[in-house]
Amino acid sequence: MISLRLKAQVPPIAEPLILRLRETNAKDLDLDKEAVMIGEENGWRDYDYCGFSLRIEVAPTESLDGDVLLAVPGRASVHRLIRSQSRHNTLLITERCDQLCVMCSQPPKAGHADLFPQFTQAVLLAPAGATVGLSGGEPLLYKDQLFDLIETALSNRPDLRFHVLTNGQHFESGDKEWLRRVARDRVLWGIPIYAPTPEEHDAIVAKEGAFHRLMESMPVVATSGARIELRTVVTARNVQCLPSLATLITTVLPFCSSWAVMQLEPIGFGRMNWDALFHDNSVDFEPIARAMNIALARGVDVALFNFPLCTVPEAYRIYAPATISDWKQKFLEPCAGCSLRARCGGFFEWYDPNRGFAHLGLT
Repeated sequence: MISLRLKAQVPPIAEPLILRLRETNAKDLDLDKEAVMIGEENGWRDYDYCGFSLRIEVAPTESLDGDVLLAVPGRASVHRLIRSQSRHNTLLITERCDQLCVMCSQPPKAGHADLFPQFTQAVLLAPAGATVGLSGGEPLLYKDQLFDLIETALSNRPDLRFHVLTNGQHFESGDKEWLRRVARDRVLWGIPIYAPTPEEHDAIVAKEGAFHRLMESMPVVATSGARIELRTVVTARNVQCLPSLATLITTVLPFCSSWAVMQLEPIGFGRMNWDALFHDNSVDFEPIARAMNIALARGVDVALFNFPLCTVPEAYRIYAPATISDWKQKFLEPCAGCSLRARCGGFFEWYDPNRGFAHLGLT
């Protein structure tokens, strides 16, 4: 597992600080934003930042060059917000949320630390061509600040893209003007839908009226020309209704760009409720296959997220890209000799083989 928080000795700061590390080819520096490596000893790297010392504990073989860090006053650590060599960079905008999904991997908290100015700085320091994820909690609880962050970044960095995860409850007709200003191909909105009926969807997200609000919100996004990626986590509660959900998506929501069918993540509420929620697709893939067949036949792109390839029938493996973020990805011991490993996403770091898939069809 890749650590996103590193032990550090930070300069004396009064406010949260964003900076980018430079380890090689340190030319054309932006001295207010970059720290330059000046030495390394006993597992610690020393950087110079505006004449102050920054020390970070890191494995000798790991590169931090180009990584964007957040340092907070009084903390003996720094957070790697953006890793220059990774495709999996997501900023946790807030831990507040107005839903309480039974399988949530990031259970909500009541408090909120406003770091929008720092997040904006971090995005502007991202490597060329980066796609940055924005997630929560529910980021659109802070809609104005979120929109400002995205617009500032896109105006100053024409090479950047965003993937925003939101429950889709907060789009209103007044947002259309802003959505139209944002380039269609540079922001993808990931919005979950878990069941084809209000009763089933609302029970999963623990919010009455959520399904109807979702049906009102998504056309606002779509008619503005923005792209939507629908997301459905497969659980024992909704797996049998996936074909009906596929019919709803292809008839009522055909404007959505794609549909991500996702395996359960064993962390947060997902781990707490694992025994009641986990659906073993290595034993029963049939309802997932039927749902995918409906969507694909009607022209909706479908992808299987977080599914190890060996748990998916061979005919459907082409729809299962490697999606588990590198920092929380692992492979099991039997994976070492599998011919599919090079294109497989593997397993979540916290996956327990004793409570997981019954059949791993390693090849």
